[in-house]
Amino acid sequence: MKNKFLYTLLLCLIAYLSFNFTTNKILQQAIYSPDDTLRYEGEVHLRNIRQLTFGGNNAEAYWSFDNKKLIFQSEWKEINPHGCDQIFIMNADGSPIEKQNKYKLVSTGKGITTCSYFLPDGKIIYSSTHASDENCPERKMFSNGRYVWPIYKTYDIYIADSNGSNPRVLIGGDGYDAEATVSPDGKFIVFTSTRSGDLDLWRYEIATGKLLQLTNTLGYDGGAFFSRDSKFIVWRASRPKGKDAELYKKLLSEGYVEPKELNIFISDINGKNVRQVTNLPGANWAPFFHPDGKKILFSSNHHSLKEGGRRFDIFMINIDGTNLEQITNSGNFDAFPMFSYDGKKLVFCSNRNKEKKLTRETNIFVADWIENPDKVDINFKTHK
Repeated sequence: MKNKFLYTLLLCLIAYLSFNFTTNKILQQAIYSPDDTLRYEGEVHLRNIRQLTFGGNNAEAYWSFDNKKLIFQSEWKEINPHGCDQIFIMNADGSPIEKQNKYKLVSTGKGITTCSYFLPDGKIIYSSTHASDENCPERKMFSNGRYVWPIYKTYDIYIADSNGSNPRVLIGGDGYDAEATVSPDGKFIVFTSTRSGDLDLWRYEIATGKLLQLTNTLGYDGGAFFSRDSKFIVWRASRPKGKDAELYKKLLSEGYVEPKELNIFISDINGKNVRQVTNLPGANWAPFFHPDGKKILFSSNHHSLKEGGRRFDIFMINIDGTNLEQITNSGNFDAFPMFSYDGKKLVFCSNRNKEKKLTRETNIFVADWIENPDKVDINFKTHK
């Protein structure tokens, strides 16, 4: 009788645990609303995508070390009447950062700025031309029919307090100094400079101010980021040969670079043990390490070259160049991915919108990162 009672009790316990597990799983899935209007089919690693800016061009949004704020550059007229990019910060959840304002200007409002980043202590860095000229510089997108990026020689890297006050030159001198990011351990800044005569990566030691040249191969080396453990860097690079090399040098002498053939590279933080991760046609750029250090997210148009190459999506790849996986699928432009420091969220920039209409406006979006997609992710259908 006693054994029968224990057997019945065990069956009831198993049934209870099974029911509770099933209920919890349903509840976990219920937390996610299928009405994810900014998400597209195939974006299995993204959930609950939220739009944080709503017009113009906003780009290069990067997390603060406490995962609460984002710093970004914007020429959106509603917040920046200056006419060219300035640096702003905002709360990552979209709430007002001060009073009723969601966005706070932290650059000088003069010249043109780019490539901002937080330091662990909350201070900020960014590149600016304002010391040379308070006006927006002349810009052109094409040179002799080629799409180009300007390389302004008057860019210096500034450091400022968290609210933008007390800006001062941190890294400067003759030539282009920009594209600076900070190692998670707070020891180093990596940036791109023409101080060598080419567009090379340099490392700045924050405690001592010592500089170390990391690359010295002809071509554009830029957009570098550190791995989460601060032991490696990842960046985009061109390696022109023959006539392409001569064209590269000519454009650089004119203050431009053509972001046409770029691939992803990694190395140790001292520039040693360089390895090419991607070997894809087109522009492969805006790389960022996955929190596990074994994968990289980057933006690429290699899959749309037959259509003109205007479609950019975010991809993920192992650091050994295997297992290429497409992350975004908006059919337009997705780039500048960065994981929050807790690894739970991804910020990126995109031309997407809830109406699913083609637009040239680039806005900032934050999504929950789903490392292991569930059925609700795999079976997601685009809302139109």
